[in-house]
Amino acid sequence: MSDQVIKQRTIAKEVSLTGVGLHTGMNVTMTFKPAAENHGYAFKRVDLEGQPVIEADANYVVNTQRGTNLEKMGVKIQTSEHVLAALVGLEIDNVLIELNAPEPPIMDGSSKYFIEALKKAGIVAQEAERDEFIVTDVISYTDEETGSEITIIPSDEYQVTTMVDFGTKVLGTQNATLKHLSEFETEIANSRTFSFLHEIETLLEHGLIKGGDLNNAIVYVDKELSKETMEKLKVAFKKDSISVKPNGILDNLTLHYPNEAARHKLLDVIGDLALIGTRVRGKVIANKPGHFVNTQFAKKVSKIIKIEKRNKVPKIDLNQPPFMDINQIMKMLPHRPPFLLVDRILELSDSHVVGMKNVTMNEPFFVGHFPGAPIMPGVLQVEALAQTGGILALSTVPDPENYLTYFMKIDNVKFKQQVIPGDTLIFKMDLISPIRRGICHMQAYAYANGKLATEAELMAQIVKVKEETKK
Repeated sequence: MSDQVIKQRTIAKEVSLTGVGLHTGMNVTMTFKPAAENHGYAFKRVDLEGQPVIEADANYVVNTQRGTNLEKMGVKIQTSEHVLAALVGLEIDNVLIELNAPEPPIMDGSSKYFIEALKKAGIVAQEAERDEFIVTDVISYTDEETGSEITIIPSDEYQVTTMVDFGTKVLGTQNATLKHLSEFETEIANSRTFSFLHEIETLLEHGLIKGGDLNNAIVYVDKELSKETMEKLKVAFKKDSISVKPNGILDNLTLHYPNEAARHKLLDVIGDLALIGTRVRGKVIANKPGHFVNTQFAKKVSKIIKIEKRNKVPKIDLNQPPFMDINQIMKMLPHRPPFLLVDRILELSDSHVVGMKNVTMNEPFFVGHFPGAPIMPGVLQVEALAQTGGILALSTVPDPENYLTYFMKIDNVKFKQQVIPGDTLIFKMDLISPIRRGICHMQAYAYANGKLATEAELMAQIVKVKEETKK
């Protein structure tokens, strides 16, 4: 398994496409724009007041009928999967997608034209490392009603296999596999969306597929084509004549692959799983996939990742010499016992710091904080985190003994479990953004007994002591 560092990627310049939405039939212009590190994928509705943004997040999925549809605070994006699949397929991490309508253009019903546009814009590396969820256990989701199932198992890279069975003679069992994401462009991207004739009739009755024609959807004829249906289809698809090919699809379209339906289902899986919000290293096996089961699985994996990130205790060998011992800490921080709440600094880089504290019954606050049931006060846990963060902040100046760090803001503080005598607290602070003008914005975690005890966002300012005393 490769552990090489992979940088995040975005596009070099903006690029636009125009077309019509498959279900709305609206003319739409879609523009891919470069985005900052850790931005991810997001849609912006430039046709609405305030130009609201909807992140590509599984938790915003509200409907999966004929596509994956997102909604945030009343703002909608329809049929997002083909666009997102193209971004994942080209291993692009950060892009803003501007739309002047609720639905991306359907183009030919595949991801081909999105791939071409993104490559034309150019792909560039960014400074930040790509975040990746490495699958170590089997994760599954089953839809009991349909029998659809998606499973992901450990693998050296992201792979996808789809198995489809529609129970019809015209389109029987098909399989498709993507072994390497680098093959998406040549093997999967041009696989077009498809539907069965009976579904087309229902959609037409409900006023959908207004932007559909025989050039952006494969139509499998799974029932006898009556004269009445033939006339309806000629009107809907703006054709003078319509017939059925020997392979059971409507005419004016030739399959790219015998298993194009399975390949398009694979494309949909990749696009829908982009809503997890984190790159995944594992093999996805999808049996009878569909947008509902895909997005439910994405929600499940996203939740697992969130929990693991919160409970990801830094792996520390406490038998190794610390990066800074208590004497070195006191040379940098102005705090002294009994208010010095960090015993060691175990790791320190430009963007993170890891510290620790052994909690003993000798702590002075235990005398009065719940006598008989000693618990470390939460505010002191936050203070300990702040002191650890102070080491990170002061490490950026050449003479830290001449500086102090002051709290500016504390947000999103959560206490997950009690800290009691005998616990060893591990503190981890990560910069949320680079330090600018002395402002240090950090995500803070405190772990006890291998579990998350406290988390918070802290903002502090680095101030020179001499300047402060003049005020």
